[in-house]
Amino acid sequence: MTGPPPPGRLLLTADPVGGVWTYAVALARGLGARGTEVLLATMGGPLHRDQRAEVARAPNVELAESRYRLEWMEDPWDDVARAGDWLLELERRHAPDLVHLNQLAFGGLPWRAPVLVVGHSCVLSWWQAVQATPVPPRWTEYRRRVGAGLRAADLVAAPTRAMLDAVEALYGPLARTAVIPNGRDPRVFRPGRKDELILAVGRLWDEAKNAGALARVASDLPWPIYFAGDPSGPDGRAPALGPVRALGRLGPAALARWFRRAAVYAHPARYEPFGLAVLEAGLSGCALVLGDIASLRELWQGAALFVHPDDTDRLRGLLRTLMLRQNLRAAFAERALARARSFTAARTLAAYRGAYARLARAGRRAPAGPGAPVPTGALAREAACGS
Repeated sequence: MTGPPPPGRLLLTADPVGGVWTYAVALARGLGARGTEVLLATMGGPLHRDQRAEVARAPNVELAESRYRLEWMEDPWDDVARAGDWLLELERRHAPDLVHLNQLAFGGLPWRAPVLVVGHSCVLSWWQAVQATPVPPRWTEYRRRVGAGLRAADLVAAPTRAMLDAVEALYGPLARTAVIPNGRDPRVFRPGRKDELILAVGRLWDEAKNAGALARVASDLPWPIYFAGDPSGPDGRAPALGPVRALGRLGPAALARWFRRAAVYAHPARYEPFGLAVLEAGLSGCALVLGDIASLRELWQGAALFVHPDDTDRLRGLLRTLMLRQNLRAAFAERALARARSFTAARTLAAYRGAYARLARAGRRAPAGPGAPVPTGALAREAACGS
């Protein structure tokens, strides 16, 4: 692979919940294979055995595991403070050339190395999309901490323009930004012989995934709907899914087999900043039925069928149509596959290498306090990786 050289050492954070884990491990693996020594620091809960095995197989990747609560969890701030101290100690010991944070509140720590913060999602944009009501006052401290972390970062990235716009509107202005789409390895997810079934993937307990809409239409469809993902939320409760068949949490290999089998992938999401599972379904040759929201339109316009998250009648109709019309189903599967193949892990890795190189050249700027002015001029206008 040509392009800027990767950093010699990188401190990379992750959590074991959802797509951030998949993204971080793939990035660490790609960088490690090219000689970067990656220290992968995890927070938010214990890793599963298969997650530790993924890290163990990645070259030049060392795991530092913790269970500190993250900023979006219940009563997190003592843990966030301890996690900050822990991360700074990891930086002191590992001496990275760059720090890549996938949690938003840590950008304002007194880092020595240049800092990239990636906004995969946030509570405030989630709340606007899912609850459609004003954000309650209990999230005021979250807004303050996340805003300070983002404004102090040397670069803020997001996987879609829609997500970056939301972050800037809620917490900006931000000095330097980039849109870097996520990617997956097409050798891992590939089309197979399709069965007459619909697959959905996500956190069952997360209202953003809108599993309830699938539960409301499942009994009216001739094909079964299967849902893979963590069934219980942070409070231990699991939603009732009626006729939807819950698969529970699946490891990467098992999930890839289900993608290969599924003829249709349904994701009527209310909020989805990128959607790695949608990409995996596209690479696996599934016809896509997606929530009609800005981020999914940005990525899949012309390659998927869209439905308003509240329109269960249309959801039912689209799914039935794809079941009954094999030619239409095949056509949308081909469109999804063609689009998905443009979002490769290699492309994502190259984009991050470019961003890292820009950060290395620019060096560390002074952290911005809550009232500090945002830099302007050439540095502020520089748009890393196509921003």
